[in-house]
Amino acid sequence: MSKNLVFIVAYNHESKIEKVVARIPEEIIANPDNEVLIIDDGSRDRTFFQSESIRKKHRGKAKVTVLRNPVNQGYGGNQKLGYRYAIDHGFDRVFLIHGDGQYAPELLTEFLAEYAKSPAPDAVFGTRMAGGFSALKGGMPLYKFIGNKILTTVQNKILSSSFSEFHSGYRSYSTALLRKIPFEVNSNDFHFDTEIIIQCLAVKAKIIEIPIPTFYGDEICHVNGMQYARNVILASLRYSLGQMGFLYDRKYDLKNQRYPRANSPFSAHQRIADKVPAFSRTLLIGCEGGLMAQRLVAKGCIVDGVDSVPLEEVQVALHQYHRINLATELERLADVLKNNSYDYILLVDVLERMVEPERLLDFIRTEKAPRPRPTVIASTSNVAFIVLRAMLALGQFNYGVRGILDRHHTRLFTKQSFVRIFEQCGFAVDEISGVTLPLSIVFGEKSNVGMKLEAAADFLARNWPGATAHQLIISAKPLPTTNQLLELSEGHSHDLRSHAQDLAEADADADETSESPASSDSDESQVVH
Repeated sequence: MSKNLVFIVAYNHESKIEKVVARIPEEIIANPDNEVLIIDDGSRDRTFFQSESIRKKHRGKAKVTVLRNPVNQGYGGNQKLGYRYAIDHGFDRVFLIHGDGQYAPELLTEFLAEYAKSPAPDAVFGTRMAGGFSALKGGMPLYKFIGNKILTTVQNKILSSSFSEFHSGYRSYSTALLRKIPFEVNSNDFHFDTEIIIQCLAVKAKIIEIPIPTFYGDEICHVNGMQYARNVILASLRYSLGQMGFLYDRKYDLKNQRYPRANSPFSAHQRIADKVPAFSRTLLIGCEGGLMAQRLVAKGCIVDGVDSVPLEEVQVALHQYHRINLATELERLADVLKNNSYDYILLVDVLERMVEPERLLDFIRTEKAPRPRPTVIASTSNVAFIVLRAMLALGQFNYGVRGILDRHHTRLFTKQSFVRIFEQCGFAVDEISGVTLPLSIVFGEKSNVGMKLEAAADFLARNWPGATAHQLIISAKPLPTTNQLLELSEGHSHDLRSHAQDLAEADADADETSESPASSDSDESQVVH
């Protein structure tokens, strides 16, 4: 049996709150596993005392809890308290309704019915806009109807979503979903609703919309329409820009970001995979997520992997997998390199995450025999990317969850410094090329416009990588170390000495042959004659 919390947000609702509670279906409010929570957000009327009388009236029949905030927390702040209450008290789901009666409590049974389906959704939202112009018939002012439609369309475009409405306050969430998202760092204002939707989208929550009737009475609207519109658009843009790596917002740092454009022919992963011939023996250092490994295995390559994550997070079958933390266990890489001969060693977005990437490059060069020398292919973000330069000129240097200023990056490179680190670590650089900005993230991977723009940006990145490349790819080969060269010299000298000795012995044998008995007999015969 599931435990459900009916959460009523109330502010100056003294005259309406009793009717709202009375409209909650009996099978819900009378269920001993369920609870009604009313939080009065510092009302200036007697909402709290009216709610207390409701609680006393239901004593022994239903569980009703009434709380009052001593300081007004705002619409979003009040929601945070209710969701935290639901999590801490072990509820499975929380249903949000308003204390002014704008959303029909009778429909709670329909919300519950959605959770009874298999697979169960993570959230259920009520929508007033699914029925054409029915919202207008319910009393929604025309300007609000038009504004709702415009804002929802714009937000769907920015977020690649398909909601019929972003702005309904009739919602329910599973507490399992709420535990996954940092809703407590969201705004306390009305655009909290947009921010929590974005967080749900970011964790790929299953969200169901169900139609609800619209009712507008004599309730007072506390929302500043223009300010609200500005805030919801900015919140959507901040998330989108954060996905592109241009800024960091803690509320959207959900620890689940993956490489965004798996199927793009312009991605760094695809470009690197194209450089590795089929059936090559390859060591992939940094293989979380398995995208690169999948491409190489599909080409028939024998792929060994090195990373610090559990094997199941690699998500692909490797020939060998070595779980090594390069920051603290670099010496363990020695056995991998000594016991295997590789054609290619790939460092995919690895060097910028290391405090001392020089140590890894030194290690690869030192531990590999002089012949055969593997080709090392590495990728990194380009901190001199023109967009980042422009943002810096505007005073913006924002770390994010991915991209150039990924907050896990500890070393930043330009084209010149990326070449220099390899050369100074004893590598001969064969090629450096640029990778375009992932525009398909903005327009969607299936968008023709996005792919055409990305193709044009790819042309610029290949030809002028220093300023127009979002990422850089370098191909280099380790040069022999002095120890290896000395070993070569010693071996070469030994070979020369052996060869000289062989020649000397051959000459000596030739001299002995020239003084053979046959020659002596010939001389004696001449003397006798």
